[in-house]
Amino acid sequence: MLKVPKGMTLVVGLGVSGRAICRHLSRQGVPYMVADTRAVPPSVDDFHAAHPGVEIHCGPLTSLDLSEVEEVVLSPGVDPRTPGLAELAARVRDATGEPLVVGEIALFVRACRAPIAAITGSNAKSTVTTLLGEMALESGRRVAVGGNLGTPALDLLDDEPNADCYVLELSSFQLETTPRLGAETAAFLNLSEDHLDRHGDMAGYRDAKLGIFRGARHGVINADDPMTRPLERLPAQDSFTTQAPQDGEWGIAIHEGGDWLMHGETPLMPVREMRLAGRHNHANALAALAMGHRLEFPMAAMCRVLRRFSGLPHRGEVIAEVDGVRWINDSKGTNVGAALAAIAGLGPTLEGKLILLAGGMGKGADFGPLAEPLARYGREAMLFGLDAERLEKALRGSVSLTLVDDLEAAMARAQAIAEPGDCVLLSPACASLDQFANYQERGEVFRRWVCRLAAEASL
Repeated sequence: MLKVPKGMTLVVGLGVSGRAICRHLSRQGVPYMVADTRAVPPSVDDFHAAHPGVEIHCGPLTSLDLSEVEEVVLSPGVDPRTPGLAELAARVRDATGEPLVVGEIALFVRACRAPIAAITGSNAKSTVTTLLGEMALESGRRVAVGGNLGTPALDLLDDEPNADCYVLELSSFQLETTPRLGAETAAFLNLSEDHLDRHGDMAGYRDAKLGIFRGARHGVINADDPMTRPLERLPAQDSFTTQAPQDGEWGIAIHEGGDWLMHGETPLMPVREMRLAGRHNHANALAALAMGHRLEFPMAAMCRVLRRFSGLPHRGEVIAEVDGVRWINDSKGTNVGAALAAIAGLGPTLEGKLILLAGGMGKGADFGPLAEPLARYGREAMLFGLDAERLEKALRGSVSLTLVDDLEAAMARAQAIAEPGDCVLLSPACASLDQFANYQERGEVFRRWVCRLAAEASL
């Protein structure tokens, strides 16, 4: 059995975040070695070249003696209950009293000297993170944006050491290994079934997400989703809703004959002026506004961002309108909650009906919640991929259904039945790995097909 020397930090996992951890420890002068449960981690030779002399252990962690390890730092993809780690979970470091096993964000918190704005949720966290970062820039702040989105958090400290604030998207995997985040403002956007293979059940998943509020000075929660509420009242707290706001909430109400974003009774801007479509994106805007207000961003600057921000690739992205039919790429909608938000958000805004393209690897999820909004707003759903039949069974009787072989067949069918005023929405409610390399490739297939259709229509 290989013994990790006394005083040595062990980094577990050689993925993107694991390498960021190693770069950070090298900059800090902390002695460390690396472990990866894979026999041959990808690009291990590149790691050796970048970190000569750092020892790498490949294989089961149970073959390591961790009795005198200084600290174990996990990449987010590594489950703390992995054999060889589980027995360390209850131990603390003698020097600090902190848990012996932590993740990358715990190291970030120790080194960060500027306010942290943190966003989590099952869906939309990338959109809100990006929005808030754009609002900070528009307000003249020096901001660094990353975490689970884009640049790893620890690399931000090196890239932007003089940032006025750090805006971080954080996953449940990152939060469960963060003892205390201490964010200036933290948002929990929503909770829907996902990652149960890691967290065991919805209670475990929610508990991990609630870690975003540990030490927070201000929290933002979804008034329409009680599962986002912290277990204890925070020093300051705001909530957002897609209904008329009450008691200082951020919400949507009728003003001057149309729907407006509101803060309590104060009108902010008409929703029709937003580039982002759908009630779910109005909710995202309100969450970002609540966080930006806490950070003292000027309201005028934040509203300017909302007027121009058109969304992230593969997340509610309007590709084209062809013959009066909108085609929207929401390939990043890889779970039921994301697809549900897109359907329920877009449906009320349409003059026509919604045509849904869905399917892939459902990860054992319950597709039943999709039935009701499809019954209300749907014209037809085209189902493809590994779990098409499971989807068909869950949606039967709510909307017209067609099973097809793949995404291109689904798009062809959608084109054939769509009417002016309709919206064709790719929001698969499933992972993509049965037929694509990732959700990005799935979205690019959709984008290219629709762009060809638009080009042909313009001839």
